[in-house]
Amino acid sequence: MPPPPSSQQHGGQQQQQQQQRSQTLDRTLSAQRDGNNDIVEDVCPDPRLATAAAAAAALNRDSSAPPSAPTSGSNAISSYQRLVKRYRVEVAASASSVLSTLTTFPLDSVKTRMQTYRYAGFLDCVKHTYNTEKFRGFFRGVTAPMASITLVRTVSFSIYQRSKYAYCDWVKKNFGVDVMAHVSSPGNYPSLWSVATFGAAGATAGSCITVIACPFELTKLSAQVSVLLADKKNCPKPESHAIAASYQNKGTLKTLGNIIKHRGFGGLYTGFKLHLMRDTLGTATYFMTYESSKQLLTTFGGDGTHSNPFAVLVAGGLCGIVSWALIYPVDSAKSIYQRNSLMYSKGEKVESVKIRFFQRNMYRGLGVSMGRSCAVNAVFFSSFEFLKKRIKGWDH
Repeated sequence: MPPPPSSQQHGGQQQQQQQQRSQTLDRTLSAQRDGNNDIVEDVCPDPRLATAAAAAAALNRDSSAPPSAPTSGSNAISSYQRLVKRYRVEVAASASSVLSTLTTFPLDSVKTRMQTYRYAGFLDCVKHTYNTEKFRGFFRGVTAPMASITLVRTVSFSIYQRSKYAYCDWVKKNFGVDVMAHVSSPGNYPSLWSVATFGAAGATAGSCITVIACPFELTKLSAQVSVLLADKKNCPKPESHAIAASYQNKGTLKTLGNIIKHRGFGGLYTGFKLHLMRDTLGTATYFMTYESSKQLLTTFGGDGTHSNPFAVLVAGGLCGIVSWALIYPVDSAKSIYQRNSLMYSKGEKVESVKIRFFQRNMYRGLGVSMGRSCAVNAVFFSSFEFLKKRIKGWDH
């Protein structure tokens, strides 16, 4: 029998094996650095060495890779998108207001002229305006409503949205009725609770925006009828003609200054009570009609989404028609009173104008106003819902 190996020989074999393993590990790490990912399985028969080599290679890649930090530009875009998404109601309302106001302003100008002066009809007013003032006459005073209506609609929709949810929470807490869940559920019809809640929210928004809207609307009216005011035959007294003529051919800011000059700062709120009544009743009816008719049309159409384009278009046009039909005599009384006040100085008494429902002269220009309102709100709500949906769909 061969003699057993000595301890010295055994130690030499272990040292040789360790050197082989060390060389194998060095070759593995070198191959990993060179990008050969398959070398681990080929040269590492010992699984412990393969695991160590893979870990070392991963650590080497992580340490050599540059950190992925977002650029300042992407940060700015992300912050901008988050801000727009947070205030998407206000952003969509502002953009839609500019579009709808600009496209339908000529009809508003004709409506105001027919309310405050006598014409044979719509075509007679259009012909007279064109013959005396050309196309510029239809857009006279457009700057004031472009600014005021955009501001008023933005504030109005913001107040309405917050009031709606506040009132819905109050109803749910005190009466156990979840109005928003009922409205959002497919196949449901408007209820007394939903109509009352939307009406209350609309009335809140309307009463708040009157403070902002009254000076702008008075300025717009004075610009629209400035040429007619300057005509002597339209002045009740000779001494009032000089005041009335001073409003002619002035821009928005100069008209505003002229009102303050003749009637003081308080004159900017001439007709405020009538304006408050009109906006409170009108805005309540406006939002009640829009929300309820959109829900009805969505249910009848079998569409579970409340942003159905056809339902939004029809509901937008309908809410303008219904609200104006209800409050038109109030608006006529306001317009006549404001027109009359432009011919008087501060301290002079302006005769009050009574609101007379179902009296023919209080409904002059109603057809034009309803047509204009239908077009304005159809364009506005279609654009509003589209923009709000697009903004809401943005990725974070």
